Amino acid sequence: MKIKTPAKINLALDVTGKLENGYHTIESVFQTVGLYDEIEVTLNNSGINITCELPADFAKADPIPCDERNIAFKAAKLFSETTDYSGGCDIHIIKGIPSQAGMGGGSTDAAAVLYCMNSLTGSKLENIELAAMGKKLGADVPFFFTGGTAYVEGIGEKITSLPDYSGRVLVIAKGTEGVSTAEAYANIDALTSPLHPPVHQLVNTLKSNSEDAYKYFGNLFEQAVQLKEVDKIKSVMTDNDSLQAVMTGSGSAVFGLFSSTEKAKVCAEKLREKSYFAAFCMTVADTFLE
Repeated sequence: MKIKTPAKINLALDVTGKLENGYHTIESVFQTVGLYDEIEVTLNNSGINITCELPADFAKADPIPCDERNIAFKAAKLFSETTDYSGGCDIHIIKGIPSQAGMGGGSTDAAAVLYCMNSLTGSKLENIELAAMGKKLGADVPFFFTGGTAYVEGIGEKITSLPDYSGRVLVIAKGTEGVSTAEAYANIDALTSPLHPPVHQLVNTLKSNSEDAYKYFGNLFEQAVQLKEVDKIKSVMTDNDSLQAVMTGSGSAVFGLFSSTEKAKVCAEKLREKSYFAAFCMTVADTFLE
């Protein structure tokens, strides 16, 4: 079974607290976007095997472990342990989503593997059951069984769908700098008097007048990680008529919202000229594409 599985961006992201177990609580608006990994899963009787294909510009900056450390491998293992499936599978991943980017590239792969194995084995689990399984792998995994536009709370497991925000024109860009999630949250904990993004205003605006939603985009992590490449990318986007430019997740990718495809494509080319990864895409409502 072969499917395409999307990236996500955070239109807004705030950190609201820290639990006793070390997890942080968030408030965010998640959005699936038309930047995809391709996942192919084939059942076998010889264990779990994983192979990966990376574009050259990813391989330099974003090494991907193609072994039991990969979250897609862990997803297959968890599925077998949770269901009565006793065989294995071959997983092949073609990366289109950069890693260490704050775009859920690993989480969406894990969700896709659970989705494929559920279909291939005839297990007939509902998406809500697969999402609960995915929560054990990572906080962002459950969202990819919902997709679209959603208000997300807790550690990422409380998901409430919002009015459709698909069809918006984006440029997504990333340099070679990366930041680990653990490091980013440690920096969050060290912030004094942070300026919190207006997540609730964004939610209300998406419900009432989505054309103004971009005015309330924001990300607390920008204050915590302070990557030079993020600032440079945002400057290029702003100089090329973006309506808004914001880092996504804990970094280090940046998305810019544009009023037209033409302006977005011009900006993407300017970023590529400066040796950044840059992709034109749109916000999407769908999640897995078969």
